[in-house]
Amino acid sequence: MQTSIESAGLRPGLWRKFVLTLEMIKFEHSIFALPFALTGALLAWREQGFLMEGLGGRLGWIIVAMVAARSAAMAFNRVLDAAIDARNPRTQTRHIPAGLLSRQFGWGFTLAASALFVFAAAMLNPLCLALSPVALGVVLFYSWTKRFTALSHLVLGLSLGIAPAAAWIAMTGALDPRIIWLTAAVLLWTAGFDIIYSCQDVEFDRAAGLFSLPARLGVAHALQLARLFHVLMIVCLAILAAVLNLGIAAAVGIGVVAGLLVYEHRLVRADDLSRVDAAFFTLNGWVSVLFFGFWAGDVLLRR
Repeated sequence: MQTSIESAGLRPGLWRKFVLTLEMIKFEHSIFALPFALTGALLAWREQGFLMEGLGGRLGWIIVAMVAARSAAMAFNRVLDAAIDARNPRTQTRHIPAGLLSRQFGWGFTLAASALFVFAAAMLNPLCLALSPVALGVVLFYSWTKRFTALSHLVLGLSLGIAPAAAWIAMTGALDPRIIWLTAAVLLWTAGFDIIYSCQDVEFDRAAGLFSLPARLGVAHALQLARLFHVLMIVCLAILAAVLNLGIAAAVGIGVVAGLLVYEHRLVRADDLSRVDAAFFTLNGWVSVLFFGFWAGDVLLRR
């Protein structure tokens, strides 16, 4: 009897590589930045008076561009850091160090995802196409930064933070300075949770000569800085809601995000990092999804 994979015309080996690739790039974590990009697109639509030809198509290409850019960045990171990951007990089981996927495959996937991103940008508008190399450069550059600066967390934040501004440009063909408040919020949110995640590798980073704020400041002070970043994120969201004259649903969404971030920081202490994964993966996924839900509701209900 044929398996479901064989009956679908896929060879088991090809299917396995496909699954391994999704695992390597942590495809499910696209949910971190995508809701913020879609929020930027909805806010742009609102500012255009809810009148926009081809709205569904634009949203579709925004999603393709976002997923492609993130996939390229993750694959590039895995290729570039393969030797480092092989030495770190926490990461030595990743796909390239473990021999599940080759460096050559990682390079090929990075190029393919980058090309798809540029194509999606071209399908949106000329400004998106013109800016696509800049955006791609930012998201790929992050992987180098841990080699020379402890501010690498902020570069990662910028990589995700440009998503809502890029979505605004995709919808309107121009950049409205007000959306920069959302870029700043996502930057601070991402930098904060990346600092928390990096606390796991303090000893390894110091021994390997890598740079991170936990390695430089110590775990306790780094966690305090992460809290400050998340407080500033809430401030940026409140300012954005005010300048765009959003309503009660958006305000409630900010409150929900603030509550989740408070809980996230209660999960992690300098002397107990055992729940970092729950703080990093689960809670931050809920932050982005619930934020989008409340803000989208505010936009659509007041249409």
